[in-house]
Amino acid sequence: MMTEPNQDNRKSLGFFGENIAKRFLESRGYEILARNYQKPWGEIDIIAKKEGVIVFCEVKTNSKKFPGPSAGGFNPEVRVNPMKARHIIRTADLFMKSRYPGEREWRIDIIAITLDSFDKKAGIKHFKNAVTG
Repeated sequence: MMTEPNQDNRKSLGFFGENIAKRFLESRGYEILARNYQKPWGEIDIIAKKEGVIVFCEVKTNSKKFPGPSAGGFNPEVRVNPMKARHIIRTADLFMKSRYPGEREWRIDIIAITLDSFDKKAGIKHFKNAVTG
């Protein structure tokens, strides 16, 4: 019988996924500017910079507990719904206005992490410019 993960388990899973995403980005030449940038209406998991472009990353982590193609049930990236996207855009826009006034290129990416506890591996998918307003 599967049970719904409690809030503490979801938070620790999310934090673990964010650490994997941070290392993934750094290994690809991104400079991490901030983590868990918060405003009352939302949070951005990772803010990075590469080649002059500011990249706001929403990290979605899913745990796949059993082997096989039916495990997991969904992809983490589909959990960014329109309301979440609006909150990310609003937060990113405010960050840009406060830290980088004037024109500067930025985008919002989704990094989907799927943890496979059976094989002890993490699958990573990086969706660039995945959220647009």
